[in-house]
Amino acid sequence: MSGVTATWREDEYVPSADKTAAADAAIDALRERGSPAHDGLAARLVGHRLVGDRLELELQPMRWSLRLVAGDASNAVAATCITRDSEGRWLAGRRAPWVASWAGRWALGAAGAVDVGENPADTLARELREEWSVEAERMTVEALVHLPQRLVMVVGTAWLAEGAEVIPDHEHDTHAWWPADPADWPPEGDEPLRRLAELVQ
Repeated sequence: MSGVTATWREDEYVPSADKTAAADAAIDALRERGSPAHDGLAARLVGHRLVGDRLELELQPMRWSLRLVAGDASNAVAATCITRDSEGRWLAGRRAPWVASWAGRWALGAAGAVDVGENPADTLARELREEWSVEAERMTVEALVHLPQRLVMVVGTAWLAEGAEVIPDHEHDTHAWWPADPADWPPEGDEPLRRLAELVQ
């Protein structure tokens, strides 16, 4: 895909009472385990289409915590910025135990919710800056992925310039550069991460 355009609806998504209660419970659970949980607005996917090599998205403001509802994230949109260095190695970071998603698990690059009014392609670059304090030399959007729990991921790849240094934020407790060939990855490179890598190879 050569680019992403995003059109935002003005009306906020209104969930059912059951979903609202489940989101409330999920936020309470995060706070109980020490996560500085916030619950603002983020993006929900209403529709999409591919026009040539351009992805057109229709988005809508939605309560952020609805993405935490087990089995039904209400089409919440996340941007996943898989990050590679000039040698093709993969940036992997272990998420801190207190974070809202993937706590204690390894992830590739950076990821996060799409803010209201934001183009998900811009979210990729923002999350890379916020989580690793680095800018991409080049960035591509690779795929739109619908997960079974109704979470939608805009997946992109960031390539870093030779000599670029990453500085992890407080949401990661360690990080590593995994080999360019996923066959040589350590055991932490589990099946979901390998599938993500396959998307962008």
